[in-house]
Parts: sequence; structure tokens; C-alpha cells
Amino acid sequence: MRYPEGGGLTAERRAFREGIRLQAGERFAAGEKTAVIAKDLRVSVRSVDRWRRAWREGGMESLCSAGPANSPTITDTQFAVLEGELGKGPSARGFEDERWTLARVQTLIGRHLRVSLSVATVWRLLKRHSWSWQAPARRAPERDEHSVELWKKEVWPWVKASRRHPVPGSPSTTRPASP
Repeated sequence: MRYPEGGGLTAERRAFREGIRLQAGERFAAGEKTAVIAKDLRVSVRSVDRWRRAWREGGMESLCSAGPANSPTITDTQFAVLEGELGKGPSARGFEDERWTLARVQTLIGRHLRVSLSVATVWRLLKRHSWSWQAPARRAPERDEHSVELWKKEVWPWVKASRRHPVPGSPSTTRPASP
């Protein structure tokens, strides 16, 4: 039972499955047959075989849950290094402007920490450490407010209207000649 994003089981579900494996381990010690254990615990014979092999090699400890599969791969020490690199700014790291995007942070993590993370994982990592998205502190110096207002008043209504009402003569309004 996997989830589409975030990928794994909830803690409760992991604990439930671990309980089933531990019950199987107790029954292995009692010498019960694989098929009987599988039927009683409502799992596949193949799973019970796999658990029995693990139990033979490592005992009951090998049947315990190893934790979530998608646990964070960056330690607090590594994140402190990442914060230091982020503090130097994107241009110091070879990027052309002063914006940290998730893809750029992902690249930085790959280069400096030698860890491969998805963009979604980078976002969760930053969010977990109280980082937020960046918004420009001011408008671009090239912005011409007069031109923007003129465009909003004169051009935009025309563009918006043309989407609602087709221009005469356009293919969507032409009709075949009547006989």
C-alpha cells in the first residue's frame, strides 16, 4: 500500500507489518510449516519463506522494521554545510543571477554533498529546516510603470475580448455558403 507522493507506509502500517513478521518468527521457533503460517497470517508463502531465511540468518532482530524507506539522507551536519554554501549566494556558485531555485539547490547538494535528491525531496528538506521560497524585494529597474499601465488599459481588454468573441473572418466564424 504505497502512496503516490512521499512514497511509503505510515508509521502505524509499518508497525502492523512488523508485528506480523514477529508473529511469524515466533512460529518459526515453534517449528511450524511455512504454508500454515502463511494461511494463518494471511500473507503469501513467498513472503514467509523470505522472512524465514532472514530469521535463520539474523534471528528475531532481522524481522524488525528498518524504518521508513524515504528517511532524510542529509544529516544536520551536512545541512549546516549546505546552509553555508547557500549563504554565499548563487552567483558565487556559478549561476547567472541571484535566485536560488529548487533545481539549483539540488545541483548544489549533488556537487558539495555528493547526494542525489529529487526536487520534491529538496523542497521538503528546506521546508523542514524553516527555509521558504524567495520573493524579489523590489521590482526590476528596467520596469516601465507607464508602459505597463498603458498595456493593461488598452491592449489587455482587446486580447481578453478576442478570446471571448472570435474575430470576423477567422476560421472559427466562417461558415460554408448556403445552397
